[in-house]
Amino acid sequence: MRIATFNVNGVNGRLDHLIRWLKQTAPDIVCLQELKAPQGKFPRQALEKAGYGAIWQGQASWNGVAILARDAVPLETRRGLPGDPADQDSRYIEAVVRGVLVGCLYLPNGNPTPGAKFQAKLRWFKRLRTYGRELLDLEVPVVLVGDFNVMPADLDVYNPERWRDDALFRPEVRAAFAALLEDGWTDALRHLHPDERIYSFWKYLRNAYGRDAGLRIDHLLLSPDLVPGLKAAGVDRDVRGWDHPSDHAPVWIELSESREEPPGR
Repeated sequence: MRIATFNVNGVNGRLDHLIRWLKQTAPDIVCLQELKAPQGKFPRQALEKAGYGAIWQGQASWNGVAILARDAVPLETRRGLPGDPADQDSRYIEAVVRGVLVGCLYLPNGNPTPGAKFQAKLRWFKRLRTYGRELLDLEVPVVLVGDFNVMPADLDVYNPERWRDDALFRPEVRAAFAALLEDGWTDALRHLHPDERIYSFWKYLRNAYGRDAGLRIDHLLLSPDLVPGLKAAGVDRDVRGWDHPSDHAPVWIELSESREEPPGR
């Protein structure tokens, strides 16, 4: 089973790119971020024609998340991250697909720092950790997938010194991500590629993609019972090189359909 995340940076403006990539790689489950489309403007019919059912939470101009399933419709289990009833941003949606609970998220950017946006990002991270613990307590297969807007380590950014004070790389944000891993989540790509420089985002400016001046900010976190079945992980880097692309490339993992039991179970 292939699960992927793709910040499309405008689902309607890059619909051709999305469908082209879906046809080329045929992922079973896809989490999308930055739809930048209101609820009624999501391209459901075009995606159904491409073979994908979908649930989504749109938002005009900004944010927006969706879960796609090949030859199926995701069974929605949650819309919105719990912990703050006043939070109306479209940043979290959750569904069961093929026996896996999938949480699709788009964590706030947090810039500029210091400031209110950065503090809001840390609060969102804290809510995610609290809810993530609840998910782990269920002892069912779970993946948290999406644009986390954090580079967890120096290896995940082309020039660490340049980014030290950025909200994507501040110590508080990296500590928040590390706390998720301490709770029991596994960073799938880093688990299989512990020492490789692998990026998922390149700015549009200064030929960043051509120079491979990238960041790894899109992640797939696995609950413990999924880790033994993790077979492969990577980035479809070439998608970032297409005409008028998103500034992100899809990140994916492959899981064994017949998952092994983790030790001690």
